[in-house]
Amino acid sequence: MSEIRFGTDGWRAVIAEDYTFDNVRALTQATAEYLRRHDLASREIVIGYDTRFLSDSFAAAAAEVMAANGIRVALADAPLPTPALCFAVVERGAGSGIMITASHNPAHWNGFKVKPSYGGAAAPAVTEEIERAVPAIRTGPGVRRIELAEAEAAGTIRRVEGRSSYLEAARSFVDIEGIRDAGLSVLVDSMYGAAAGWIAAALGPGAATRVTEIHGEPNPAFPGLRAPEPIASNLGEQMTAMAGRGYDVGLATDGDGDRLGLLDEHGRYVTQHQTFALLARFLLAERGERGPIVRSVTMSRMVDRLGEIYGCPVHETPVGFRFLGPRMMETDALIAGEESGGYAFRGHVPERDGVLSGLMMLDYMVRTARTPSELLAELRAEVGPHEYDRADVSIRSEEREAIRERVASAAPSSIAGIAVDAVDSLDGRRFRLEGGWWLLMRFSGTEPLLRIYTEMPSQERVREALRAGRELAGLPA
Repeated sequence: MSEIRFGTDGWRAVIAEDYTFDNVRALTQATAEYLRRHDLASREIVIGYDTRFLSDSFAAAAAEVMAANGIRVALADAPLPTPALCFAVVERGAGSGIMITASHNPAHWNGFKVKPSYGGAAAPAVTEEIERAVPAIRTGPGVRRIELAEAEAAGTIRRVEGRSSYLEAARSFVDIEGIRDAGLSVLVDSMYGAAAGWIAAALGPGAATRVTEIHGEPNPAFPGLRAPEPIASNLGEQMTAMAGRGYDVGLATDGDGDRLGLLDEHGRYVTQHQTFALLARFLLAERGERGPIVRSVTMSRMVDRLGEIYGCPVHETPVGFRFLGPRMMETDALIAGEESGGYAFRGHVPERDGVLSGLMMLDYMVRTARTPSELLAELRAEVGPHEYDRADVSIRSEEREAIRERVASAAPSSIAGIAVDAVDSLDGRRFRLEGGWWLLMRFSGTEPLLRIYTEMPSQERVREALRAGRELAGLPA
C-alpha cells in the first residue's frame, strides 16, 4: 500500500487506486489524533466537498471517523468552494476543517485538504505530523467509525449550509451595489465545479449587471476539459462564446472555486501573472490601500515593480498557500498570490478565493469605467513589459530521479541570450538572469509533471527560455 503524502496543497491520488475509502478513513483518523494531541478536539470540525465523483461520500466517511473520535462535525449539506469551507472554519470558531477535493486535477483524481483554525492551508509541520501517524493506524488499532445516521441522530454530526454567510462576507469587500447597477455583461465558466452559480448569487436578483454561466451544472467527468483548471487551454468554449457577443469580461473558476481565470472583453486570456498584478494595482492605486505583498517564487515580478512604485515591501515564498498564507498572516499583507491563479486578500481568510477575486475584478472595472484590456494597458505602461509562460512536461516515475539530477547539476552561463546572475533552490532550481528575468524548473507537488516557468521581456525570449529549460532537463524540445 502506497504512502500518503501531502503535496503543495493536500493529499491527492487516483480514485480507486490510492484514493480509497480505507485511505480516507485512515487519514481522517490521523487528523483526529492530531487534533487531540493539540487540544483542538473539543472544538467543532467543518467538513466540505466539491462536485467530484463520490466527494460527498468521502466527506461522509470522514465525518463518521471524526464523530467516532468524539469530535463534533459540521458537515456541508451541498458542494462548497474551498474558500467557503475555510470561511466557515473561521466563522464557526472550529478547530479545523477538511475539504474533499482534488482542485484542478483531472476527473479521476480526488483529494483531502486540512484547514487549520485560521482557515488557510495547513503548514508543512502540521501535514507531516498527520502523515507520520498513518502507518501505525493501518497496522495498529485502526480506525474508529460510527454510522452516519447514528451520529446524526446523536447530534455529533450536523448538516450545515455554508453559502449565505460566505457570500455576505464577500460582498462586504467590494462595492456590490456599484457592480449590480453597472449594467455589465459577464460570462462565467464554472467548469462544472463547486463555485457554480456563486458569482451570480453574490450579485443577487434584479441586478442590472447580467451574469451568463456555462458549465454551471455539476459533472464529475468535467467533459471537454483535460482538467477543471481555468487556464487558456481549457477555456476555448468560453473564448468562442465571448467573441463578438458583447460581453464585458469573462471569469472562470476551477473545480473547487479557489482559482480565477480572466478573459478580457475580446475573449483573450489574461494570464495569472497579469491578473495578480491587476488586483494588486486595484488595491494600491484605486482603493489607496497599503501593505506588504506576498508572492510565490513562480509569480511575476510585475508586483515587485508595483511595490517599488507604491512603497510596499514584497515577500517571496515557495509555491503553495501553505507558505503564502502564514507569511501573509505574519506580515499583515494586503494581498498574496501564486502563479496557479490563486489570490488572497487582507481581512478575509488567508487562502485562495476565486469567487472573491472575480468580484474584485468587477469592482475594478466599475470604479474605473475601464475594460480589462484598458486596465491591462495601464498596468503595462506603469510597470513595463513582462512576458511569461509555463510548460508542463509529463514524466514517468522512473525518470524523475535522473531528471532531478540533470536539473540540479545544470549551470548555464546564459539562457535565451541573457546572462545568468545567480542560481538558487528556494523551490526547485531557479536561474536568475540579468534585468530581473528568470527561469525555474520544479516538480509538481500534486501531479507527475516537471513544470518549467519563465518570465522574460518578450514572447520570443519566453519561447527560447522554455526550450532551454527542456534541454537542461534532458527532455525533447
